[in-house]
Amino acid sequence: MKIVGVIPARYKSTRFEGKPLAMIHGKPMIYWVYQQVKKVEKLDEVYVATEDQRIVDACAQYDMACILTADTHKTGTDRMGEVAKKIEADFYVNIQGDEPMIEPETVAAVIDSIFAHPGYDVFNTMTPINDAAEITSDSCVKVVANKDHEVIYFSRSPIPYPKNGQKIQYYRHLGLYGFKRDALMFFANTGRGPVESIEDVEMMRYLENNIKIYITEVDSRTIAVDHPEDIAKVEQAMQLANWKG
Repeated sequence: MKIVGVIPARYKSTRFEGKPLAMIHGKPMIYWVYQQVKKVEKLDEVYVATEDQRIVDACAQYDMACILTADTHKTGTDRMGEVAKKIEADFYVNIQGDEPMIEPETVAAVIDSIFAHPGYDVFNTMTPINDAAEITSDSCVKVVANKDHEVIYFSRSPIPYPKNGQKIQYYRHLGLYGFKRDALMFFANTGRGPVESIEDVEMMRYLENNIKIYITEVDSRTIAVDHPEDIAKVEQAMQLANWKG
């Protein structure tokens, strides 16, 4: 079985243009992501997928495999679909390009789920929310799953809502996905539904079409870079962990 890791890296972004090339301790962010993903032994190949030649050039500078894709893709999963047409594999793992400290064991967890639950075509991950600010942040996608670890719903709003004031554990949806090839082809050939458009959460495309998503809980403390000010947080965390490029 061949499993390929893909890191979608979009240069154009409304919140942070050029984010994959933002410098972190002297190296572009995409460099740090790639180095972490390459540590995952269960991945046969790893690629950066981008629409921008500047990112292609940066990857070449650091000897990172890169695929230039169309600039018309609306989501990272759409970009994954193009990669799947070019690179033959049984499974594809999507790793967010804006989490430079992503833990290799977190990526490995979604691969373990693929082997443990062969009846599913789409795999996601979630982690407990420990920062109260994330619960109300629309940059943080919340997720609710059923007892069989299947996703019920994603939302940028706090879900579930504690109507009676009870204390509950919220979960953050991580941008770490696993797909069978057919599932990626389905995504690429299917338009956005109304709920996906409202929430702006691409995984809703599967739920709106009655495709189950198996979700694994992981203990991930990675920092997502959503805004320029997040760079300082990552650099500080790297210093504390004594990271070296």
